[in-house]
Amino acid sequence: MSGKTPSAGPKFSKSGTTWRVITPDVVLQNTVTDADGDTANLTFQVYTTNADGTPKAQVDLDGSGQYGVLVSPFVASGSPAKVPVPYGLLKPGVLYKVRTSAFDGSLYETDWSPWADFRIEPYVKFPAAQASSTIDSNVQEIREFTRTDPGPALPTFDANGAMKREATQKRACGKQDAEGRKLCIELSPPTAESKARAKKHDEALRKAEEAKARKAGKSPTAAAGGGAVELVDWCYDKPAGKDYMSRTEGCLKSIGGGMLIFIDVDDAVIGTAKFDFEQRIKTYPNKGASGSDFAEFDQQIRVVPVSANPALGGVTMKWNVGSTCSSCVTSNVKWADAQNNDAGPNAYWTMDDFSSPYADRWGRVATMWSGTGKETIELGWSVTATVDASDTATATADFGTSGIEQIHELAPRCDDILKSSAPGCVLPYSVQIWTVDTNLYPAAGAYYWYMQQVMPDHAGSKRWDSLMHYLGPDTPLKNSTGGTWTSDNSRSRVCDSTWSVHRSDASVGSVDCDEFAMASTHESGGYPKSVNLVTSGSQCAQLMTDKMGDGSANFGILADTRTATKGPSGTERCGRAAIPSVQNQQAFSGFPAPSWRLLDGDGFFLTLPGFEHCTSAATTCTWRKIG
Repeated sequence: MSGKTPSAGPKFSKSGTTWRVITPDVVLQNTVTDADGDTANLTFQVYTTNADGTPKAQVDLDGSGQYGVLVSPFVASGSPAKVPVPYGLLKPGVLYKVRTSAFDGSLYETDWSPWADFRIEPYVKFPAAQASSTIDSNVQEIREFTRTDPGPALPTFDANGAMKREATQKRACGKQDAEGRKLCIELSPPTAESKARAKKHDEALRKAEEAKARKAGKSPTAAAGGGAVELVDWCYDKPAGKDYMSRTEGCLKSIGGGMLIFIDVDDAVIGTAKFDFEQRIKTYPNKGASGSDFAEFDQQIRVVPVSANPALGGVTMKWNVGSTCSSCVTSNVKWADAQNNDAGPNAYWTMDDFSSPYADRWGRVATMWSGTGKETIELGWSVTATVDASDTATATADFGTSGIEQIHELAPRCDDILKSSAPGCVLPYSVQIWTVDTNLYPAAGAYYWYMQQVMPDHAGSKRWDSLMHYLGPDTPLKNSTGGTWTSDNSRSRVCDSTWSVHRSDASVGSVDCDEFAMASTHESGGYPKSVNLVTSGSQCAQLMTDKMGDGSANFGILADTRTATKGPSGTERCGRAAIPSVQNQQAFSGFPAPSWRLLDGDGFFLTLPGFEHCTSAATTCTWRKIG
């Protein structure tokens, strides 16, 4: 007799009271027993359902038009009897009911087993590709970061904000002048007071700029103020006390404040002056962006006077910029005031300047790189101050470097390796994000999202903080002919001769083998040094695109169970899927953006808008339109 729990698979697992089938190649199953211990088979009957879940119409499983059932082979009593349903007879997204009846070779069972509900449910569900989209595949985040070497006068912090090292330099003093006097400087981290002061100062400057514009008959703008001289245009409105960066720009607003202290031979204070400091870095990813014929990066310091004692007479500051570059020419520092007027070879303030909203001094220096290959350039900064009250007294404040050796977060990298682009420079510490346009390429995005969730290394996922790494033209890896290893070499292993097209609904159109992780990454299953290396694409998760049959216009990513009969296990190190050809070929067509200047081993994230709201592959993820 039939068992009482018919089921459907693979994977033969339930979602609530319904068997969830992960492929259009459905297998129906139930146990069969015989009182005499004889072998027996099962007849399987499937119906569609009404809205209330009751049986509606029988599905013709054998194409006979008469019985419409499938009969299993004979199996031993107590064993499961199974039948595969030919592709296309059962549609994804439709709720079906299945029941069975046994036959032992001489007697038919007079009753049917209980009904069991099942549905073909994709891992991910999405509509047809949209005609247009507002998604920018190269949209970048401006990220806050923490400097690893802000200099001895400031503390350092770990990624969680806990202090790693306290400030070691409380006061730095220069040599005595002829009268035994010394000039010292004390640096301090940003405080609540200094942050509020910076905000108030910038508001005053903005108002002054707006008033100036009105007087000239021009329309005031909220961007007035630092925009006239600002090297990094988005930096001016960022909160003080924090540091930010992108692939090409750095905005350092946590340099802190400095107190100049002029003391006599008995260490009595003659006078003081207070300043706030900020820095900027701007790299140019190609010479066209810089306007010069060389790779270039520029640096800028902003010095804001806060208060001063008249006993100092006036204050001069020199910005010292050092680098390790072996192929660079660096300009002299040019200083400007807050209105971008020339302010001389060094920053200088009279006592009257301390009350002016335009008393900021902005120093700027340009560095041209003319090397070959690639060079990472370590930077260092300090300021040296003098006062009019002394001919020789000086004080130097150390602002640290571009980062400790292991990180170099602010060290520009210049190269001439990318032959399709002129030489240029970037800040490679800043991780880029490639955003797949899931409005135009929803099948590709759905497949990538699923693989990110189930792969052991979650390649490219921001949720799992797992980078992909670019296979660049400068890779030292060689192929079998001695040439440079390319993405084609990696792809040929994953999408090898073991892959063939699975049948799918005609509306899916032509499909290609799409590999994950991408062949252009170190995470590809075909890359020889990959943690995901396989000997054949048959070891990857096998997936396919098919049309939903629930009356919607949707499609889904389902398991291709021809190689792995139970579908992906979740332990596979790679994936290959039948994805509509246009989507496979174009989802990464602009990668990497020229402004990234990605070289071999550079990390990046892969984001998939429309699917990022989904957090589990155990249920069907449904796409949401973006924009």
